[in-house]
Amino acid sequence: MKSEPTFAIRDNALAIYQAGVAAADPYLAVKHCLSADAEHLAIRLDIDDPGKQRLGQWQKIHLIAFGKAASAMAKAAEEAIPEALRAGRGIAVTNYENVAELTHTDVFGAGHPLPDAAGLNAAQRIAEKVGRAEAGELVLALVSGGGSALIPCPVESVSLPEKCTVTSLLLASGADINEINCVRKHLSQLKGGGLAKLAAPADLHALILSDVLGDDLSAIASGPTVPDPSTFAEAIGILQNRQIWERLPDAVRDYLQNGAKEQVPETPKPNDPVFQHTGHTLIGSNAISLNAAAKHARQFGYETRIYSGHLCGIAREAAEQWVKAIAELPPIEKPIAFLAGGETTVRLTGNGLGGRNQEMALAFALAAERNKLDANWVFLSAGTDGRDGPTDAAGGWVDSDSLTRMRAEGVDPAARLDNNDSYHALQASGDLLITGATGTNVADLQILLIHPKT
Repeated sequence: MKSEPTFAIRDNALAIYQAGVAAADPYLAVKHCLSADAEHLAIRLDIDDPGKQRLGQWQKIHLIAFGKAASAMAKAAEEAIPEALRAGRGIAVTNYENVAELTHTDVFGAGHPLPDAAGLNAAQRIAEKVGRAEAGELVLALVSGGGSALIPCPVESVSLPEKCTVTSLLLASGADINEINCVRKHLSQLKGGGLAKLAAPADLHALILSDVLGDDLSAIASGPTVPDPSTFAEAIGILQNRQIWERLPDAVRDYLQNGAKEQVPETPKPNDPVFQHTGHTLIGSNAISLNAAAKHARQFGYETRIYSGHLCGIAREAAEQWVKAIAELPPIEKPIAFLAGGETTVRLTGNGLGGRNQEMALAFALAAERNKLDANWVFLSAGTDGRDGPTDAAGGWVDSDSLTRMRAEGVDPAARLDNNDSYHALQASGDLLITGATGTNVADLQILLIHPKT
């Protein structure tokens, strides 16, 4: 059984995580950026500066949304757009858990993290709607994390199953999100500026909820509305470096090689005229959520430190490094909160079930035992979208008694980690964090709360 003090620390960790998620509320973020009268729409260009706005005499506004926060973002936008300016019904594509019925928008569920046929159908509908936009009209694109997988629209010579094979191989190889996006852009008709190309000559503005560290707009949802600086050659290099090039479907290798030979068009670059009438507003990010979590931790009385604002790399290695950094500190004399935001990866060597946050939590508990972390502590690692890998958990949260509880249930935590089976290990100890879908996605948050032993 967990002691009362540990229960209290876990409650604090959960509340801090929830404060970070709340700061990325997509509905409120979009509402904050749009204002209108009966005939005009104003779009804020900077969430912190109401004086910076984009105003246009648009005859019609075409609303599209894609990503894990698409339903909430579209709801806010359709409430803001004057009826006289709506160009028919909007289209929103989100993961199945986040599908919601909206008044003026058709919402489609699609597969994530692996694309599916429903997503392909929805992507084609978006392409058709955007392609009908004319000069003097606006395409309002609401973009959030997960958009890459949710609107798959592969180039004509590559099938959806073939593109899914590429994504699966990249995920299993431990490729980071930027590497995955680079490859996906060069196999897609929408990503890497493809949507902006379709929208021209209409104006386009994207409200973007970032799930990418550093908020590189070309990486969020694989950058469908912005220039793509990456190249076919870089995509090929990633696949070769990850040692999966020879395992790709023939059609994929052929297309990428033709691209590198300039036999098929590159993705649109920064000087392309299709971007002359595009604009963007960043409405939420991991950094904003991390700062909100830190503020909440301070309200609980914790001395609060940001361990990392760009936590990345292999999940179990990141956990080991974090524990070692804490073990080198002087003895803890008052409660401290160490916070991080980012997105780690998992190197698959086994056939178990889990996600990067669950793996990091299990690895943290094992590293704390090895390094004799002598304190009352709780470590939480979870996705802000409420979903970690192909599981029903947002992530995991462990404490100094977690391994004891696992072993009491006959579970060998080190063996489960080696088999990438963090889900069942944490399930045995009661350490799965299950929140359900949150309706947003700004990558992951990690929270380490340490109290001195009394």
